[in-house]
Amino acid sequence: MASYKLATYAGADGPRAGLVIGDEVCDAAQLTGHAADATVLGILADWTAARDRFARAAASPAAGQPLATTRLMAPILWPSAMYCAGANYADHAAEMARASGRAPEPDPHTLGLKPWHFLKAGRSTLAAPDDTVQITGISKTMDWEIELAAVIGLAAKHVPLTEALGYVAGYTIANDLSARDMGRRPHVPDTAPFKFDWVAHKNFDGSCPLGPWIVPSHDIPDPQQLGLKLWVNDVLKQDSNTSQMIFTLAEQITHLSSRITLQPGDVILTGTPAGVGAARPEFLKPGDVVKLWIEDIGTLTNRMA
Repeated sequence: MASYKLATYAGADGPRAGLVIGDEVCDAAQLTGHAADATVLGILADWTAARDRFARAAASPAAGQPLATTRLMAPILWPSAMYCAGANYADHAAEMARASGRAPEPDPHTLGLKPWHFLKAGRSTLAAPDDTVQITGISKTMDWEIELAAVIGLAAKHVPLTEALGYVAGYTIANDLSARDMGRRPHVPDTAPFKFDWVAHKNFDGSCPLGPWIVPSHDIPDPQQLGLKLWVNDVLKQDSNTSQMIFTLAEQITHLSSRITLQPGDVILTGTPAGVGAARPEFLKPGDVVKLWIEDIGTLTNRMA
């Protein structure tokens, strides 16, 4: 099957879906002659047929525009939901336990627990590749978190574990930026059940850089065998592999779909490994450049301001 990546780029009249083929970006709708292919959400709504159209088009593509001079946007405009796995790498769970003076917790599987997710807003939180993210005035302890992000391509409800990955259209890179000092409400007792504020902690403008594109799932047969790294100002901070997840992506899809129907274009952030700033402690400051890399996907870079 011909190789391509699915992206959203800034066209002359606004955002357009594009296929990245080699070092060029081809307009998806112009390439296939299918009007609904003008947006990534339109493509995902017809994913089974669209991936066949793209495979044929990528085999003998028309000339596109240079990738080097094309402005890529967040690949999905806009996901209806972004589900984010919490505490889903054993090494990260252990480092956060140490940072808060708690004993390490056992593998959740042994306790009969299921994956645990929170939400990021599906529109205002997104930042594009190479965007500058405003952190000044939002948090004094802004943290980085590299995550493999799975993009749903088929409506999913009560999905069996063995079939779960078949509902994934493709994969991209996310940075789950976290305002650590905003996660606990002031003037509320630490023992109160209403102490935590996940909206302020995880949701602010630009808190989810996403991109640079979506690699179709047929090019990543095993999402649990991908290296991932994050640098701040070219200093390596996170270096791990998706094999270290506690709950696999398939387990997450099965669990989420038992509660709610996952829709085409929904995004699942699958968790972050050890190496976050809160464990050091060390946090982002204006001028910092954060670069994320995931094997077989690419690189996502943003500057903090």
